[in-house]
Amino acid sequence: MKSEPMKDAVAILCAGGPAPGINTVISAVTKIFLLNGYTVLGINGGYKSLFAAEPQYDYLDFEFADKIYSRGGSALKMSRHKPKDDEFKTEFFRKNNVKLLVTIGGDDTASSANRLTKFLSEQKMDVKNIHVPKTIDNDLPLPEGSPTFGYHSAKEEGVRLATTIYEDARTSGNWFVVSAMGREAGHLAFGIGTACHYPMIIIPEMFNKTKITFDKITRLVISSMVKRRLLGIDYGVAIISEGVFHFMSEKEIIDTGINFTYDDHGHPELGNVSKSHIFNMLTQQALKELRITVKSRPNEMGYELRCCRPVAYDLSYATRLGLGVYKLFREGKTGCMVTVDRTGHILPLYLKDVEDENGKVKPRLVNVESENVQLIFRNNLHFLTKADYKGAKKYVKNPEDYDFYRILEWDETSDF
Repeated sequence: MKSEPMKDAVAILCAGGPAPGINTVISAVTKIFLLNGYTVLGINGGYKSLFAAEPQYDYLDFEFADKIYSRGGSALKMSRHKPKDDEFKTEFFRKNNVKLLVTIGGDDTASSANRLTKFLSEQKMDVKNIHVPKTIDNDLPLPEGSPTFGYHSAKEEGVRLATTIYEDARTSGNWFVVSAMGREAGHLAFGIGTACHYPMIIIPEMFNKTKITFDKITRLVISSMVKRRLLGIDYGVAIISEGVFHFMSEKEIIDTGINFTYDDHGHPELGNVSKSHIFNMLTQQALKELRITVKSRPNEMGYELRCCRPVAYDLSYATRLGLGVYKLFREGKTGCMVTVDRTGHILPLYLKDVEDENGKVKPRLVNVESENVQLIFRNNLHFLTKADYKGAKKYVKNPEDYDFYRILEWDETSDF
C-alpha cells in the first residue's frame, strides 16, 4: 500500500528584536496556509536553530494561531544570529518538503533569507522566500505613508508612559531627560514627544546642517529649561533619540567620561549603558557650571515598548501583511518584502530596489524639512531665540549660545 505524499509545507522564522504584531503575522500566515492545505512549521530560535544539528520547530495549528493573534511578544523564540554562507544546509527543507520560508524581521533577516534562497536554488531546490518587515523604529524604506508594523503600538505604549513622566515633572516641579529607541532614525522619539507636547525633542535628523555633538544636545536641553523659566514654568521633559549616537565619533562618545565596556574591536558597547543617564549627567554638569539650579532625572524608554499588546491599527495591519504573504506566494513572487500601500493593495518590495552599493538597506529617516515636522519644531517646542536674549541673560551670560536656530544653523525666518 502506497503512503500518501507529504504535504507541501511553509516554515515561519522570526529574527532580530521583538515588535508588537509579530504574533498577529504568525497567526494570519498560519491560518491562510492551513486553509489552503499546507503544513505550517514554526521555527524556534531563528536562523541559529534552523541550521543546528537538530532544528527546533513546532507544527502550528488553528488553535495555536487563534490563541496568539492579539498577544505581544513572539510565540516563536527569536534570535539575532546572522548566518554565514557556509552554515547553510538543505536538510530541514528537504525533510519537511518546505516550499516557502516566511521570515519576520528587519533588513538583516531579509538579506540572510535572500542569500539562503539563492543557495537552495543552486542546490536545485525550489524554496521561495517572502519577508515581513518589522521594527518599532519605523526606519525601513516602505512605500510612502506605510509604517512598519509595531511602530504605532510601541508609540502608543511610549505615549502612555511619557504622559505619566510629564505629569510627574509637573507635580514635582522637576525635569526629566528621556532617551527613546530608534536606531539611526528619530521616528519614535519625535512621535512620542509630539503626542505628549514635550517642550524639547532632539532627533539626529534635525542636525542636517551641522555636526552632532553632546555639547549641542546639552545646550538645546538647557535652552528649553531657560525658556520655560522665562515663561514661569519650572518643569518639563526633553526626549532625545538614541540615534544621535550613530552619528557621533567614538572620540566624542569616549570623551564623555562614561566608564564604557568595549567589544573585541575596541568599540564602546553602547547597549550596556543608559543613554538617558549620559544625557542627564552632561546636562547637570553644564547647569552646575552655569550655576543654574534645575533638578532633572534620566528615564530610558525602549525595551518596555517592544512586547506590548498590539493596538487595533497593528492588529489589522499585521493581519493584512500575513494574508498578503499568501497572495504574493500564489503569484510566484520570491525574494521580496510584503507591503500594503495606503489604498490597501498588497505589493512586493524587492531588496535590490532599496539597497545601497554595499548591499545595506538604507534607513528611512524623519523628513525634517517637511511641513509636518517643521510645524512641531518651530511652534510646539520651547527654546530661546533672539527675542529672549535680554531676559535670558539672567541665567546665561551668552544667550546666543543657547539659541535653538543658531545651534542647528537653521534659518529662523520661515513660512511654517
